[in-house]
Amino acid sequence: QARLVASGGGSVQAGGSLRLSCAASADYSSWCLGWFRQAPGKEREGVASIDSDGKTTYADSVKGRFTISQDNAKNTLYLQMDSLQPEDTAMYYCAADPRWFLRLRGEYNYWGQGTQVTVSS
Repeated sequence: QARLVASGGGSVQAGGSLRLSCAASADYSSWCLGWFRQAPGKEREGVASIDSDGKTTYADSVKGRFTISQDNAKNTLYLQMDSLQPEDTAMYYCAADPRWFLRLRGEYNYWGQGTQVTVSS
């Protein structure tokens, strides 16, 4: 069973940057890996994903500002977030699933515990 531990959240001002990390218990580079977020009172939404071929997918709201990447040697997934805006405030979750096609769909089987990102104006 995959174990994921997310970290790197915090509080920043608008325009700032954060890098989230998701440490995995094993090599899941052949799986689909993703970042999701959920703001208070809103549904969870897919932010970015990367599949086994390295193909990345981004939500329209973060294109050009967020970058998903992975370090297979460290079994770690990253989300570099630049030009953060108050609307990016949410709990961020990493997720993993062997089904490569999931991308931003929320049906991943394995989830990290979440890390809070707060952006002030």
